[in-house]
Amino acid sequence: MTLLKQYHLDNDSSTFEPLFELISKDIINKGYSICPYALPENLSASILAHITAMPESNFKRAGVGRAKDHNINDFIRTDEICRITGNSEAGNAWLTWAKSLQAFLNRRLFLGLFSFESHFAHYAKGDFYKKHKDAFTGEGNRVLSVVVYLNQNWSAADGGELVIYDNKLPFSPVVDNKKVTVIPGFGTIVVFLSEEFVHEVLPAET
Repeated sequence: MTLLKQYHLDNDSSTFEPLFELISKDIINKGYSICPYALPENLSASILAHITAMPESNFKRAGVGRAKDHNINDFIRTDEICRITGNSEAGNAWLTWAKSLQAFLNRRLFLGLFSFESHFAHYAKGDFYKKHKDAFTGEGNRVLSVVVYLNQNWSAADGGELVIYDNKLPFSPVVDNKKVTVIPGFGTIVVFLSEEFVHEVLPAET
């Protein structure tokens, strides 16, 4: 396999400020932001090439809960994950980009984002993650959740959409406007307040 050109982040993160500003305004106005195909294409391609070259054994079954309460629960989620570190060029580039976003949101929104951790998540056919929150009110373990999709040529038959439940949306007797369905297109970025939104990942079909 031929790896795509590695992504190198310019030290001047002002290149991304229009995107970061859009995300911050969305967080203020709605509590979440959905930016289709917004991650720089060469960064997305580099991360995808890195994942494709990784051994399957690097991925482990994802659990629910934290610390002593952490356990594997097939009723709630069935995906596999692998922690992202700076030991690869692609992983380091992603962490650098994410830290730039973190620093910008701290300046704009005063969220107190002092740490950042991330992982790759793989959903095989039939895998899902049922309704949940990434943090419970008052626990303070997570403030903001960031999801980036690396699915090329996604179609509706593939499934795996993210659904965010927003009780602040207007009621409609015809359409369920209390939920927002995110199409997992390549490079799409989703950011939301971890304590505020119940969400789920629908079953992957392919």
